Amino acid sequence: MHLPSRSLVLLLITLPMLSACLPTLIAGGAVGTAISYHDRRSTGIQADDETSEWKGRNRVPARYRDNTNVNFTAFNRVLLVSGEVADEAARTEIGEMAERIEGIRKVHNELQIAQPSTLGTRSNDVYISSKYKARLLDTDQVSSNHIKPVTESGVLFLMGIVSEREARAAIDIARTTAGVRKVINLLEILPDTDIQNIDNARFGIR
Repeated sequence: MHLPSRSLVLLLITLPMLSACLPTLIAGGAVGTAISYHDRRSTGIQADDETSEWKGRNRVPARYRDNTNVNFTAFNRVLLVSGEVADEAARTEIGEMAERIEGIRKVHNELQIAQPSTLGTRSNDVYISSKYKARLLDTDQVSSNHIKPVTESGVLFLMGIVSEREARAAIDIARTTAGVRKVINLLEILPDTDIQNIDNARFGIR
C-alpha cells in the first residue's frame, strides 16, 4: 500500500505513541518517550525524567489503581500529573506523593474528579497529540523535537524548553488543531540567548 508522504509522517508519529500508550490503558501509567539527542534537556535529565515517570506510576496507592486513570509526564524535572480520580482525597494524596519524587522541582496536579476515561477517549487523545506533532513538522517556527504534548480528554498540555517566539507558535498551532478543546501552557520559556547557547552546546558549536 502506498501512502502519501503526509499520511506516512502521521503514521510514523502515531505508532510509537500508541505502543507506548498500551501500558497506560492497562495500568493507568503515563506514555513514555525515548531519549533524544535533539532534545534541549541533557541526556542525564532526560533519563531522570523517565525515571520520575516510572516512580510516579509505581507509587500510586494500590487502592486507587482500579478506579482511576493517572498519568505522569516529566520534562526537565517538572512533573505533570493528569487523568481522572474518584474524589478530592485521591487527587490530593496522589499530588502530594508526586511532590515527594526525588529530583522533581515542580508538580502540576491536573487530575480531574471524574470517571476514568474510556479506551476510545484515550485512543483519540493519542491521535490528537500525533496530529499536533505532525503539524509542528510543517512549520519552521518551532521544532517538534522541542515540544512534548500530552492530551487528556481533548485538553492539550504543552511541555518543553522554548523561546518566546517558539512558545507563541506552539500554542497557536495547538489551538487550531482539530479535536483540541483547551490548551494548557506548561512550557519553560527562556531568553533567546539562553536557547541559542543550549542548542549550540547540544550540537558542539562554539
